[in-house]
Amino acid sequence: MTVALIDSGLGLLSTAGWLRHLAPEVDLLLLLDSEGAPWGPKSTSFVTDRLFTAAHAAVERGAEAIVVPCNTATVTAIDALRGEFEPHVPVIGTVPAVKPAAVTGQNIAVWATVRTTASDYQARLIAEFANGKPVVRVACPGLAEAIDHGDVAAASKAIAYAVERTPVHCDAVVLGCTHYPLVAPEILQQLPTGTTLYDSAEVVARQTLRRLDRATKSDGAIRKPPGKRPRLLRRPGSCHRNASVTRGPHARSNPAAPAD
Repeated sequence: MTVALIDSGLGLLSTAGWLRHLAPEVDLLLLLDSEGAPWGPKSTSFVTDRLFTAAHAAVERGAEAIVVPCNTATVTAIDALRGEFEPHVPVIGTVPAVKPAAVTGQNIAVWATVRTTASDYQARLIAEFANGKPVVRVACPGLAEAIDHGDVAAASKAIAYAVERTPVHCDAVVLGCTHYPLVAPEILQQLPTGTTLYDSAEVVARQTLRRLDRATKSDGAIRKPPGKRPRLLRRPGSCHRNASVTRGPHARSNPAAPAD
């Protein structure tokens, strides 16, 4: 069985790691858009076109499910992608883990790309799952790009800028971009002591397996999956099999986060 994961860059690694950890027998096909990245500041038509191109390439290579571990792509084109491929090929999107953060009663800030922060999709998610609690929406310009480029200094600067605009009373930060868990230690270092990070990687992986009738159980523990060696597509049309992918640090996650 083959599961395809599509993102503009390295944001798909956290979800890929959880899928490999939970179902090591599943073949993973990773599609990265190195030529079109980052998707955050791009137009709706651009993101939709790149997502559809990658999805068709994945299905041609035998993908039996499509995972979009990218918040920007999910808020931009997940409905259109489902209309194209479902019900024959399940399509699983990614949404910020607002619900589990709200359940704890903590004061919440959501960090995301500029596009996701401004989206109606995120506004509806907050309205539905925040239990009436106020949620601060913090755009993080440049952070995903810095992570993709391995620019530690730029990432640190982008994190500092986000921290400056995150109210000090917010003791829960929802990572609304799948790139951000890869620099979770730096984020935690700059945020006030005691801040909790939430991301959706584990729950998206579990939702994918449920859609494929390969359900797994969670005991609620916070775990870090080991790195593996999935197949990697840098762009549609060029397949690098058994490419080594180094996973970055993984943020603390909450398995009760919503997946779309």
